[in-house]
Amino acid sequence: MTDEKMRRHIAAAAACLLLLIVIQLLYLVKLSVWDGPELAAHPLNMRSALMEGDIQRGRILDREGRVLAESDAGGHRSYPYGTVLAPVTGYRTDRHGATGIEQTEGAALSGVTNDVAGMGPLRTLLRADTGYDVRLTVDAELSQTAYRALGEHRGAVVVMDAATGAVLAMVSTPSFDPSVTERAWDELSSRADSPLVNRAAQGLYPPGSTFKTLIADAALKTGVTTPDEIFDCTGELAIGKDYVLHESHGEAHGRLRLADALRESCNITFATLAMRMGDKGLSDAFDRFGIGAELPAAELTMAMAHVPSLHGLSDGEIAQIGFGQGQLLVTPLQMALVADAFANGGRIMQPYLVEQVLTADGTPLYEARPQVWRTATTAERAAVIDGYMADVVAAGTGTAAEVAGVRVTGKTGTAENASGTDHAWFIGSAERGGQKTVVAVLVEEGGFGGRAAAGIAHRIIQTYFAGQ
Repeated sequence: MTDEKMRRHIAAAAACLLLLIVIQLLYLVKLSVWDGPELAAHPLNMRSALMEGDIQRGRILDREGRVLAESDAGGHRSYPYGTVLAPVTGYRTDRHGATGIEQTEGAALSGVTNDVAGMGPLRTLLRADTGYDVRLTVDAELSQTAYRALGEHRGAVVVMDAATGAVLAMVSTPSFDPSVTERAWDELSSRADSPLVNRAAQGLYPPGSTFKTLIADAALKTGVTTPDEIFDCTGELAIGKDYVLHESHGEAHGRLRLADALRESCNITFATLAMRMGDKGLSDAFDRFGIGAELPAAELTMAMAHVPSLHGLSDGEIAQIGFGQGQLLVTPLQMALVADAFANGGRIMQPYLVEQVLTADGTPLYEARPQVWRTATTAERAAVIDGYMADVVAAGTGTAAEVAGVRVTGKTGTAENASGTDHAWFIGSAERGGQKTVVAVLVEEGGFGGRAAAGIAHRIIQTYFAGQ
């Protein structure tokens, strides 16, 4: 082999080696910069856990500064509110990773800010000596009221500040003690009642008659009805040749306007409206209210609503959607957002849990900024539906939610359950002195929403405004 040929081989080999080095460096940059934050937050990232072993993890606090999670000098993590706020705080284990705030805010709790989290191995040099505190929007005492109100029922409660989207309570029952998750994992993960599932954000249920609020807005928007149209509910409605829809409990509501139909929860009226709108009108309403959309908030992972393909559904199937039955499934958090549209002038605020990230001396490193998620309807239509919902509580199916001195609006729901007793729903808002909240309550197999769910909403609203 000539010297010239050997030099060419050496040059080619060197070029290949250099290319491999460049590719490896680019891959490391991708992992550190683009994928770093996602990998750092992954619930099964044990490397992060090992890196945190030599620091004291930061506290999780409620909106008033009450401790929800803290670590002692030995690294033991305790949760003073235990089962009440487990769906929010989540857990942190060696074998099974982390969930909730323990996962999504894991970097901050271990003393790493978002800008440092993406720096890969370099973050060990730039992190704080102790973890940062994370202050949440939730109120521990209000959450405790909601938890106790649910009692032995399986179910969920969501309470939000209507104007900001701050989540004031997110409770799911049955629940679990985050401090014993590691050693109790086998029992918790195998239980039939699924205590590890956050029903507020992950449970999927037919919305029942609570969905009539959205249908009423959609019907007014599309012009298929007006507030003054007179409907005639005879107790049954023939749909096509083979299907007859019967009103619940054999009722016949007689002649009624849209406001009356919502107050009395007339299935036949809303089935009629859904069929008038058809798939196009319903699809537009779903898009406007974010039914089936993904939330952008990292600390709130909401299960996607199950929305059937509207195109090609029969009239009977469309009719069932009109009163929240059929194949449609939503989370309690989703329905709290629907309630927010009517309580907040047509705007749905992006829900959030993290208010601040704080250093050991209380210096804010991060502060939340409320933002609009959806403009679901106009302020004018929102005011109309809000007025209808106030009438539901004052003189309709939701009277159990009334609280003296507070303007309460709402809509009850009784959702058919193929495997047992019907689920009970309540969604609505409460306002006094310019302070307004929205509430969603779901009681699995709770029966009539006007009793079980509205009564729970009453206790929550009463507790909230008692502290104002």
